[in-house]
Amino acid sequence: MSKTIAIFGSTGQQGISVINHVLNDPELSRAYNVRAITRDVHSEKAKQFGKKVSVVQGDMSDRASLETALTGVHTVFIVTMPSFGPGGLETEYNTGKTVADVALEKGAKYIIFSTLPPVSEISGGKYTMVSHFDAKAKIEQYIRGLRIKSVFISLGSFMENFQAIPFLAPQKASDGTWVISRHNSPKAQLPIIDATGDVGKLVGAILAEPEKYQGRTFCGGLLYSWEEVAAIMSKATGKAVIYKQVPLDVWKSSLPFGADIFAETFSYPEEFGYYGPETERLVAWATENARGRLSSFEEYLQAHPLQLA
Repeated sequence: MSKTIAIFGSTGQQGISVINHVLNDPELSRAYNVRAITRDVHSEKAKQFGKKVSVVQGDMSDRASLETALTGVHTVFIVTMPSFGPGGLETEYNTGKTVADVALEKGAKYIIFSTLPPVSEISGGKYTMVSHFDAKAKIEQYIRGLRIKSVFISLGSFMENFQAIPFLAPQKASDGTWVISRHNSPKAQLPIIDATGDVGKLVGAILAEPEKYQGRTFCGGLLYSWEEVAAIMSKATGKAVIYKQVPLDVWKSSLPFGADIFAETFSYPEEFGYYGPETERLVAWATENARGRLSSFEEYLQAHPLQLA
């Protein structure tokens, strides 16, 4: 008998990736019925799922709607949205806590949570402003203490961000070259992942063998240095894309908002490792255990050409 998996963030990059992977995997599509949880069941994205997906209204800020949405569910995939306002960490934490509590109360047997590294802990308290990471890490610790089986995915930076967030993309210089500027060393590495294409491969591995991965964390992404990112962009676009290291205050002054948060978000991985000192090992393990090969940055840009004009 098929089990029901409820997927939060179902119209976002992570949720769509998980839904597509389950539907397109012969084994998983037989084992699981997909229930997409969304605030607006009438949105264009929600309408695109088709008859193979049950679309159910659920709002993380509305406990009553969660109780209805999670009735009869076996597995819950949870994605929480960051809150950058005052008290943002506690706001996101309380949201994630509520979803987990309701899942447990309604009889769910398994939670898969999309977490992030605990930056304050990894850095020994040096970097404390990356609240959108620390909030998810706090939710993870709460879920680990519940009487329910759980497993976690902890994702690197999204490859999509180089196209979706203009100030993170290459900028055209006066000499006609395209420049990626950060305060990091050109050799500094960051895990990056094709979120829409590959998150489902991580979650798919968990769904296929939930007992095997109980309690584990999939640190998803492939490691690239900043100079490698620029070189790959240059080759993919046929344009001169270079990486330029600039002083921290210069880079912060170029950001339209959240300068201190972004500065710490990009600073801590170079100093402490994105996932801490075991980053390379953790990334390698997740890559080896994914249900399908993760896309390289070259492959991502072939499928999603970077527009530089």
